[in-house]
Amino acid sequence: MSERYEYRVIQLREGLIGGKMSGAKLEKILNDEAADGWRLKAITGADVKGRVGPGGVEGLLITFERRVD
Repeated sequence: MSERYEYRVIQLREGLIGGKMSGAKLEKILNDEAADGWRLKAITGADVKGRVGPGGVEGLLITFERRVD
């Protein structure tokens, strides 16, 4: 039987992490997800749409994976 995986993608807008890409805040998110069994797959810089108005703000798309038993 082949291994199966599931994925989670978190959109992290700059405003949600205090206006700057804080290493400590990103580290906390990574560690919190790891505690739930998620493994970091990729981090991608992206324009993430804000709540108000057109356009986007700089942010990150963080992709995690974990094996499904």
